[in-house]
Amino acid sequence: MSEKKSWTKSFFIGSWHLINYTRKFVLNVIFFIILIAILIGISNSGSEPLTVPNDSALVLNLRGNLVIEKQYVDPAEKFIGEAIGQGQDNPEVLVRDLVKVINNAKEDNRIKALVLQLGGLGGGGLDKMRKVADALTDFKTSGKPVYAMGDYYGQSQYYLAAHADNVYLHPMGALIIEGYGRYRMYYKEGLEKLKATVNVFKVGKFKSAVEPYLRNDMSPEARAANEAWLGELWSQYKSDVASARSMDVSNFDEKMEQILAKFEAANSDFAQYALDNGWVDALRTRNEFRNEMIELLGEADNKTGYNTITYNDYLKVITPPIALPESSKDKVAIVVAKGTILDGNQKPGTIGGDSTAALLRKARMDDKVKAVVLQVDSGGGSVFGSEVIRKEVELMKEAGKPIVASMSTYAASGGYWISASTDKIIAEPSTVTGSIGIFGMITTFENSLEYVGVRTDGVGTTDFAGMSPTRGLTPGMKQVIQMNIERGYERFINLVATERNMTPEAVDEIAQGRVWIGTQALELGLVDELGTLDDAVASAATLAELEDYDTKYVVRELSEQELMWQKFLASGTSIISSFNIEPKRSAMQDILSQVDADLTQFTQLNDPMASYALCTDCKID
Repeated sequence: MSEKKSWTKSFFIGSWHLINYTRKFVLNVIFFIILIAILIGISNSGSEPLTVPNDSALVLNLRGNLVIEKQYVDPAEKFIGEAIGQGQDNPEVLVRDLVKVINNAKEDNRIKALVLQLGGLGGGGLDKMRKVADALTDFKTSGKPVYAMGDYYGQSQYYLAAHADNVYLHPMGALIIEGYGRYRMYYKEGLEKLKATVNVFKVGKFKSAVEPYLRNDMSPEARAANEAWLGELWSQYKSDVASARSMDVSNFDEKMEQILAKFEAANSDFAQYALDNGWVDALRTRNEFRNEMIELLGEADNKTGYNTITYNDYLKVITPPIALPESSKDKVAIVVAKGTILDGNQKPGTIGGDSTAALLRKARMDDKVKAVVLQVDSGGGSVFGSEVIRKEVELMKEAGKPIVASMSTYAASGGYWISASTDKIIAEPSTVTGSIGIFGMITTFENSLEYVGVRTDGVGTTDFAGMSPTRGLTPGMKQVIQMNIERGYERFINLVATERNMTPEAVDEIAQGRVWIGTQALELGLVDELGTLDDAVASAATLAELEDYDTKYVVRELSEQELMWQKFLASGTSIISSFNIEPKRSAMQDILSQVDADLTQFTQLNDPMASYALCTDCKID
């Protein structure tokens, strides 16, 4: 017995020493990473600043998705991740930064050409890509050529590439234009096997956010609504690209038998197929493209053979290291509301009821701000959080400051809720909006637990007592929640009816959770105009009777700790990240990531009444 106790004691002592050693080892690794960053920063403090070589090409080697606001990433976590070779899971490119780079390069005499390397571009809404495409079109008026060179073009990548003067594809490459789709995984049968009870409360026959938990396939109503708005979005894509490439829109609508015939004629070669279709101008190897650039720009003693500067480096060159002081002019403030709407305070890239309301309040209290644009890119979320933000919109109007909603890629459900009370709503033609409906979902696991022999029992002083995921909802409780959801839908309908000068009956007819595209929303009276963020700023200035004004983004101020980390690690991050190798993902990883994303979307929702105005069908595959 004593030997057994001695062995057990030794085991636990040994385990503790191992854990303690591991902890110290990890902390030491982090310490040395930080120390290296300091040394790199010191060694670089006297180094040559970044410069733009004469007769150079600006290479837009974009990596990530186009966004109007970047997701917050902790600077320390970012640095450590890059130091150990782990790239950011979802890198992002800020649209206004990209447009600034292109506009600046147009006037920069050192830049003689623009090269699009879009292999790392993930995508973005059609409105964001249009903004960048417009900047590329304007750049070409300088007489400087724009080249697109790629091994592979996906649909979003090709949208931008199509606006180049010369679109090149590697002879072993491919160009895939697949159209828009909305495909989801459905969990009903899987949840039944887990014996989980999914209690759903909703209003609106088109409110399909919870369908994956109740069905094994898409409902006829959701299928009809999705086909309608996706079809309109696809028409806009085709029209834009066909115009940029001076080809007919019929060059896209091919049935499989036509594709097979053309593919066979191209000797089953994707690159030749793209060339035969007129999607690209020529097939070029890397060396052939390099020689063409040398002929245009001259030879240089570097690895590319000609002078270049990358997107990130050029952005650093044209961005002042210290923010310039604001002018004394009146301001039109821009408040970005991007991401899922949650209750409380949230970091950038997610909309917090309290944090986004605080940004609006900050603009309202600023005497230099005379008008505000609320730029919305959200499929919604918490009803409570949405209402907190909308109340700040009302207070803005009461303060005599006009406020205009500028709808980006998405402004649906809660995204429409927070836009409804603004003085004017301006949507992009491709904005996904509407989805006016409410739902609630509570999952309980009493049957799952019972299956493994675990039961919940007890007493309570009321019928409300003891609500828990381990207990099923009583019929009375289900009725209370459904009544509350119906009341929430009634509030939503009446809100839209009041703000849009419509009858509740008329709103209900186009609501029911149905999704609309921007052009359709204009016809239905859900928005006032079609236009861009610039149009919304101009409209807000007109409403405020401003002629000479500046714009400013109202953003969350970083804490002292965040500022410290940002400055502390900035010098080392870019150098370490240059050695970072992007890991390849397997198909199974993609599937598991999608399951995780579906579950995360619902587990992060935190409305105090479990009431949500959320459009999950707004996502485009």
